[in-house]
Amino acid sequence: MCGIAGIFLAPDAPSTGPLKAIARMTTALRHRGPDGESFWKDVEAGVAFGHSRLAIVDLSETGSQPMRSESGRYIITFNGEIYNFRDLRRELESAGRTFRGTCDTEVVLGAVEHWGLEVALTRFVGMFAFGLWDAKTRTLHLARDRMGEKPIYVAPTRHALVFGSELKAIRCFPDFHPELDLGAARAMLSTGWVPDDSCIWRGVFKLPPGSALSLTAADFAKARRTGSVRNKVRFWWSLADVATKGRQDPIVGSDQELTNELDRLLRLSVRERMGADVPLGAFLSGGIDSSTVAALMQVQSEKAIRTFTVAFGEQGFDEAPHAAAVAQHIGTDHTELHLSPASARDVIPELPSTWDEPFADESQIPTLLVARLARQHVMVALTGDGGDECFAGYTRHLMAVQANLRHRLPPPLRGSLATSIGLMARATRHGFFGRLPLSALFGHALRSDRLERLAQLLAASDQEELYQRLTGSSTTSRQTSTLRAPQLEDLLSRLLYNDMAGYLPGDILVKLDRASMANGLEGRCPLLDHRVVEFAWRLPPKAMVRHGRGKWLLRQLLHRYVPRRLINRPKQGFDVPIAVWLKGPLRGWASDLFADMRHCGDGLLDLDKVQTRWCDHVKGKRDHSRDLWATLMFLAWRADADRLPVPARPTRMLEMTGV
Repeated sequence: MCGIAGIFLAPDAPSTGPLKAIARMTTALRHRGPDGESFWKDVEAGVAFGHSRLAIVDLSETGSQPMRSESGRYIITFNGEIYNFRDLRRELESAGRTFRGTCDTEVVLGAVEHWGLEVALTRFVGMFAFGLWDAKTRTLHLARDRMGEKPIYVAPTRHALVFGSELKAIRCFPDFHPELDLGAARAMLSTGWVPDDSCIWRGVFKLPPGSALSLTAADFAKARRTGSVRNKVRFWWSLADVATKGRQDPIVGSDQELTNELDRLLRLSVRERMGADVPLGAFLSGGIDSSTVAALMQVQSEKAIRTFTVAFGEQGFDEAPHAAAVAQHIGTDHTELHLSPASARDVIPELPSTWDEPFADESQIPTLLVARLARQHVMVALTGDGGDECFAGYTRHLMAVQANLRHRLPPPLRGSLATSIGLMARATRHGFFGRLPLSALFGHALRSDRLERLAQLLAASDQEELYQRLTGSSTTSRQTSTLRAPQLEDLLSRLLYNDMAGYLPGDILVKLDRASMANGLEGRCPLLDHRVVEFAWRLPPKAMVRHGRGKWLLRQLLHRYVPRRLINRPKQGFDVPIAVWLKGPLRGWASDLFADMRHCGDGLLDLDKVQTRWCDHVKGKRDHSRDLWATLMFLAWRADADRLPVPARPTRMLEMTGV
């Protein structure tokens, strides 16, 4: 796991001087790879690569990058892990290829030389983003993994194409002049994150998941003139195709057969991700996803694995007892950290610079803190990310399956129910239900925002309006409106695709990547193995949602390893009490940011509306914490972006000669 950066000059670049910026670009990513920095450039070809290394496999110098292939034709700067590289290496060795070291990057180069880039990409099992220079054809290739686990930003400038793992690197290039993309900013303020098919800086784009971009200098010059660099992107793997084919070819089998197959696939995925030459562990919240990953790690380990969790003191936000119970049952070496509100709030000033783009998923706070905790003991952590998107774990997925029951009700009755539930939501908001001795589960169901959403769904006139309300009626839906979705007939499939293609790479994986890499920790996601994803798309709906609960099949698998009593509870998520903090200890910080927002001057914010929501929230009239948090994170990011320092030149540099 590393940070990568690169520069590719246009033929009409006035000089090769900008190639020197590769040092500053790479140094800006030092947090992603604290174990070393190296650089390579070919001045004649106008190309330079940088690499900041986090050594996970092959800790020796033979694993250093940028790396040259055996023949010398290819140079690569690679971020990620290829989990099946040992199998590929044996296959390549049987074909006569030799290797100097034991790292996966060398196997990537061998695979490209042996099969060609297009075939090699389809053979890789893993997460990755890389820049590859073909010295023979003088072509720059950029590629990203299937699910978008690893980031790569691309910025065409006046005289160069630059790329990097984070925007920090691109901002260090002297020919890059950041300009706010208002559409991306509006999307962030609406959802809490910048969609993966957008970027907060105008003209910059993220290479899409499962895609590649190949350019010669002439190609780049032509595409730059016509503004069509992004149009050169091609897909070597398509989630849309996987979803369509999966629904056309569903798996036929008994519950036990389906559970057995999922068990086999996840055991393999977890086992492959346990390969490392450094200590590794797992994040464990005690929920379905992380418990499944930890359990499958432990049954395949000869010693107790390390597991980690953090918890907050506020009632309703402490999952530590659940995680500890699961850890004790499966036998892990468990570490938990109980944080005071003050210690958690102390990280808030770090958030804008850590996430680079404005980001307002409040679970970024515990994710950053659990990564920091884990890094004190291990360098690799497996996570449960992707379980909700693959196996239908969100409330909207349950609602989609129950939509058929809704349509059995006559429209007048649906309207009456919607009105009644809306009144219940208002009563909840004003504290009536809060004073009743309700069970935790019933009280969770009677939250005002949930009741309001249910009322909106009941009032929907048809399936299409129902879909729009499920995906766009609140900030929790995290919809990406520009997705080119396949033609999927049932509502659940449409929602799953929307989440997997939009919310997952735009929010969940961004959160994990930045939080882990800010601490020099590698995060791995077994539930996002493409073989698991392809299997999930072939599952019948009843294997995902049954008896009013999501992730049914994943639960059946987990029940083989962990008793039901330890995991059967309402979905909690990785939340923090932002609503309470904004009315208490964060009130001064928030008030100061809101006071400065009138200086924005670009019409992004409805200042009166923001101020009204802030006053209502502080007075306890209504919980506006999600919308307010998005606005605050945008304002904090904006202030941070205006004062970003230029990184200093690295103290040591290994420069490789060009081919």
